[in-house]
Amino acid sequence: MSKLDGNLFVLSVLIVLLLAVGGAASGGNYLSIYNLQSMANQVPEIGLLAIGVMLAMCSGNGGIDLSGIALANLSGVASGLVALSIFPVDEAPVLFTITFAGGCLIIGVLGGALNGFLISRFEITPILCTLGTQMAFTGAAVVFSEGRSVTIGSPPALYDLGNGLIFGVPASFLIFLGAALILGGVLRFTPYGMKLMLTGANPKAALFSGFNRDRILITTYALSGLMAGLAGVIIAARNINVKWDYGTSYLLIAILVAVMAGVRPEGGYGRIVNVVLSAITLQLLSSLLNFVGFSNFVRDFAWGALLLCFLAVNRFELVDQVITRFSLGRAARAPKH
Repeated sequence: MSKLDGNLFVLSVLIVLLLAVGGAASGGNYLSIYNLQSMANQVPEIGLLAIGVMLAMCSGNGGIDLSGIALANLSGVASGLVALSIFPVDEAPVLFTITFAGGCLIIGVLGGALNGFLISRFEITPILCTLGTQMAFTGAAVVFSEGRSVTIGSPPALYDLGNGLIFGVPASFLIFLGAALILGGVLRFTPYGMKLMLTGANPKAALFSGFNRDRILITTYALSGLMAGLAGVIIAARNINVKWDYGTSYLLIAILVAVMAGVRPEGGYGRIVNVVLSAITLQLLSSLLNFVGFSNFVRDFAWGALLLCFLAVNRFELVDQVITRFSLGRAARAPKH
């Protein structure tokens, strides 16, 4: 079993354990349909930003996108102001929603492509580049909104994206799973995915392979920006207002999700299915601690403990060692003919 499969195994076991403990501790209320729907509705914002972080980390060179939540907020603020100036929310809710959502995605892609362009063309360290654009995106959102929240309202089409149910499953969670499924397929089955992982795992080999590394980096950060823009849509759909400082803690949580998923900061390794399960695990743990009445300080401690555990799993390949020893033990006990 590979290292990434080890993370998949641990995350799957943790999800089962958290569901079992939560159900037992709450007398079954934790597993109620309403609570499961509520938890699922809170996963997409962090999950989409974590996918963006994963993509940047896979590109190598210390690649990490610190601008995700700032770009999500900028996309919501800027697109909201434009859409409000074109279509009255009450009179044309569908056209407003299409304009707003499309604007968020376009701004997200452009902001991400800017990150990729600066990193590839000027060879700026990704963490410093995206720290700078994070501040630039936040400043632009403050200027556009004059520091105030922008009231989007709750047009039915937009409200349903953030709060509606499809066959009992939150629409936002299905959007998150759909985006993850598409990107997972792209990374696994397309030349782009192979080139991205090669760029992160072995930059010298990527250089001599002859493909356009700059294009790969720009595409990768544009996809990361697209995830931020999609998160901006869901944030607006779940709230009446959008604001430049929404979700200030989301960046660190998104990085935590990516690390728990086994994404290697040095690049070249990462699986989106692990990111999805990691985001779900973190949400299950947070909701469980709220159910039993622990404070947010205990939640932060639990998240930190989880992070250290997963770092140990990745560093020492603990799951691999356990499985190897179990397999050797079974082989030694097997009857010999």
